[in-house]
Amino acid sequence: MFIALLLICWPLLELFVAFEVSQLIGVTWTVLLILFSVPLGMWAVRSQGRAVWRRLADGIAIGRPPARDVLDGALVLIGGMLFILPGFVSDVFGALLLLPPSRAGVRRLLVRNFQGRFVRRVGGFSTGRAYDVESTATDVDSPRLGR
Repeated sequence: MFIALLLICWPLLELFVAFEVSQLIGVTWTVLLILFSVPLGMWAVRSQGRAVWRRLADGIAIGRPPARDVLDGALVLIGGMLFILPGFVSDVFGALLLLPPSRAGVRRLLVRNFQGRFVRRVGGFSTGRAYDVESTATDVDSPRLGR
């Protein structure tokens, strides 16, 4: 439901923002800004992608787990795709994912959000049953039937 709403509202928001920007700076400048964002986005993806790839290779060389660098690479890729899409709202979100400081914030948010879900799902804690995590349970002899 959220994705369907997003697919409907996003283009409407992009059109509204483009219309407002064209009222401020003119239609010609608005179109030029939208067209200029494509090569700028490709350049940003290329440069940030190289930096992420270099950190990934360096981390693997010293034996560091590559999870952070892989997530950074995925965020750079998503940011580049958003930057290449026509529109100002997608450019803002794309730029936020391409800039290292804001990308770090998004990465922390994603890790915090998905880590809890992953632990609950893998650990089976989402079933609502009580578990003895500290291993303090003791065996109790069950009464025999028929006595």
